[in-house]
Formats: sequence, structure tokens, C-alpha cells
Amino acid sequence: MKKSKKEVKKILDILSKTYTNPQTVLKYNNNFELLIAVMLSAQTTDNQVNKVTPKLFEKYKTPEDFAKLETEELEKYIKGVGLYKTKSKNIIKTAKILVEKYNGKIPETREELIKLPGVGRKTANVILSVAFGKDAIAVDTHVFRVANRIGLANSKDERGTEEDLMKVIPKELWGKAHHWLIFHGRNTCKARNPKCAECPIKDYCDYYKK
Repeated sequence: MKKSKKEVKKILDILSKTYTNPQTVLKYNNNFELLIAVMLSAQTTDNQVNKVTPKLFEKYKTPEDFAKLETEELEKYIKGVGLYKTKSKNIIKTAKILVEKYNGKIPETREELIKLPGVGRKTANVILSVAFGKDAIAVDTHVFRVANRIGLANSKDERGTEEDLMKVIPKELWGKAHHWLIFHGRNTCKARNPKCAECPIKDYCDYYKK
């Protein structure tokens, strides 16, 4: 059921008061490390990524460092995350492109970011939002699930969900709303056993009303 502007505002107000520090839990020291961490987080929890990155970032710090790596060497550090073999290849390819084409810097447009190996639209949007403070909504599994359950979106895929959310959420809140929905998905609106009884937005949720 389509939400009114008033209902959307109420949902966002409640989420903003529930999750007062909306930022990524991934640990990183600079934009390049953030990019690597987000690439590693695909189909893996952020906590798992945070277990493997400290030793990795202690030894290899720059795109130049990663560009020189053999895939087998990188695999040793990241084998605790899912799809680590594919991610190892993509990270090294991306590091080489950053060195050769961007002077070791992270590009600041979605169009350029999604051309990097292993960087999809979700990852690009995280970088745009978190690294560069640009208005973007990254739709991961939590955002997709929560947005469609509540009724903020009504889509069968992540791109459609992103577009739905962009229509109903004020642009200046896109970055924060992304984190609010993630935290809500992790803490309350879980995939298997959502804690509907204690959910602060249950009165506005399509899933709860069913």
C-alpha cells in the first residue's frame, strides 16, 4: 500500500531517533580502504570483513601496493570472506586501474565507479555517499527487505527498490536512510524471525498489518 508523505516522514523520524549514529560499521582509514572493504562485504557480513581487513590494511596500504600483489597472496588475507577468489582478482584489477587511470585516487562519479571490476551499483552508491558525502541510496539485502516489507518500496529487485526509495525519501536524507534501514534490518526486521512486537514502526508497516 502506497505511503502518504506524512507516513513516510513519521517512519523516517522514528528511525532517526532509534538509530542516532547512522554510519557504516566497516572499519577503514581512507577512501581506498573503504572501497576494498565494501567490495569484500558482498554476500558477507560487515563483521566478517572487519575480521580480515586489519592485517590486510596493516601490510598493504595503497592502490600501488595492491596493484603489485599476486592473487594467491591476497587470497591468504581475505579467505575468511565469501567468494574470496573472485574478490581477490577484482580488487587487484581495480587497484591497477586506479593507479594507471586515476593516479591512485577513487573516482567520484557512479559511471566511473561501476566500471571498476567488482564494483556494482550498490558498492558505487556506498562510496558516493560515505566517502564523498553525495546523495545516494545503496540497496543491500537489508535495505531491500526492510523497504519492501514496510511499504516504502514495492519492487522485486534492488534497482527498482532504489528508485522507489528515491521517490519517497527526501534527497538530503538518502545517505542516512540507507543506514537506518540497514540497522533496522539487522536489529529488528530480521530476515527469518522479525521482532515485529517490539518494532517502533510497526503501526506504519505493511508486513505487520498483514
